[in-house]
Amino acid sequence: MATRTVQIGSSHGLHARPAKLFAQAAKDAGLPVTVAKGDGKPVNAASILGVIALGVEQGDEVTLTAEGEGAEGVLDRLAELLTTDHDAE
Repeated sequence: MATRTVQIGSSHGLHARPAKLFAQAAKDAGLPVTVAKGDGKPVNAASILGVIALGVEQGDEVTLTAEGEGAEGVLDRLAELLTTDHDAE
């Protein structure tokens, strides 16, 4: 199992657009991936509703967890999505 803690870069947090990009990438990874805000309960990272329900704001830290072959690479890609400010584009 691989774990990564990252800080959210989008200036408006994980609202619809960045949450959709993140959830789609998690789904496409082909591995079970969860995301949790702080010490909260992890949710399925491929679920856009679950991701939005976390209420993640800019600067919040989230913990990603993935299991399976290639989990480190999956977390690298997902972490990059979360640290990018998609609202600046």
